Amino acid sequence: MNAATPITDQIINATDLRRTLGCFPTGVAVVTTTSRSGAPIGVTISSFNSVSMDPPLILWSLGLKALSLADFRANGHFAVNVLSEAQAELPRIFSSPVEERFDGLEWTKGTGGVPVLAGSAAVFECSTHARYDGGDHEIFIGRVERHGHGDAAPLLFAKGRLTTLPEAATA
Repeated sequence: MNAATPITDQIINATDLRRTLGCFPTGVAVVTTTSRSGAPIGVTISSFNSVSMDPPLILWSLGLKALSLADFRANGHFAVNVLSEAQAELPRIFSSPVEERFDGLEWTKGTGGVPVLAGSAAVFECSTHARYDGGDHEIFIGRVERHGHGDAAPLLFAKGRLTTLPEAATA
């Protein structure tokens, strides 16, 4: 087994930091809401965590340069759609400048009228509890209003690529 790279005093380089963070596998999700004009919008994230069970709180973050930031700030609700293996094309769609991201997708209206994507491994429908400065991101804390999950295996992101759980881990 290889040992970790020795840590030395260094200037933090964003590219190297991203590679190091990529050693921690995460789930992949699409957070959805509606725009100020009522259109469905969504963004791909991998920054999702549980915060509290009582009250039920989760968190995720969105880059300050994201075009949808004003809409997420304005709407009091959002849904975190934890993607399944079968939804491997969605991270690319929801992280690109595609105009009509919801064309051809099956979804329903959830709490607050926000889109809930069919086929997700899990869904958390939330009201915005708080927002915090997070450097070049804004951290959203959501109060879970409704949630659910199915049997679909979750999609994962590690070392800069999408991956899945080994078959034995999904049984």
